[in-house]
Amino acid sequence: MQDQLVIAGKAYNSRLLVGTGKYRDFEQTAQALDASGCDIVTVAIRRVNLGQHAGEPNLLDFLPQNRYTLLPNTAGCYSAEDAIRTLRLARELLDDHRLVKLEVLGDSGNLFPNVKETLKAAEVLVAEGFDVMVYTSDDPIIARELEQIGCCAIMPLASLIGSGMGILNPWNLKLIIEQSSVPVLVDAGVGTASDAAIAMELGCDGVLMNTAIAAAGNPVLMAHAMKLAVEAGRAAYCAERMPKRFYSAVPSSPSEGVISSRKP
Repeated sequence: MQDQLVIAGKAYNSRLLVGTGKYRDFEQTAQALDASGCDIVTVAIRRVNLGQHAGEPNLLDFLPQNRYTLLPNTAGCYSAEDAIRTLRLARELLDDHRLVKLEVLGDSGNLFPNVKETLKAAEVLVAEGFDVMVYTSDDPIIARELEQIGCCAIMPLASLIGSGMGILNPWNLKLIIEQSSVPVLVDAGVGTASDAAIAMELGCDGVLMNTAIAAAGNPVLMAHAMKLAVEAGRAAYCAERMPKRFYSAVPSSPSEGVISSRKP
């Protein structure tokens, strides 16, 4: 089945996007990414060395760029100005790379997005030619404004970053999915494979995660589990599940034409 994820005009075979933070070392990072089957790998420019720190281990040495599409992000930024500056740096480091993930936080305790600063940064970055995938709250109005600005993908949280609480408000996610003409990907809050499957069954175009894999007891095995979950959830969504029938049982086997011993 040809069912690719298309972002900013480019097609990807995997609908699972994976982060590169919190692993034991770069070797484990590479192993988990391989097990996940992902095509897009997100990197925190302010936290991971991509060549800006000479003499330190470079993540790019462990990631074959002919296999992965890098997605620089602005993790750790708390203002539009910081986020814009960070992604301009990423563009320089990665030879005019344009696909980025915008993330502007509002609180260091809960890492909830600052939507006012996110909107400001999105306007500038889109005007400068960036293809902006944007982390935001699950507010359908803000999601619509970000799409109108020109963001190429909307990435609402399922729950707080790193919480592992899963999808707490599926109704808002459905509203965002139904109104959007660009891909909608759940970003933040996924804790285990069933969370990823549920996101895909709701109709999300993809799932981005980091902590759910990196903080697992066996990150490489969890990465494989997430790969299967995203694939299963997407297949179930495309197959269109049976309708729910409350208080009404319907036998799996046909009843028409069955010989009955009951007398009329």
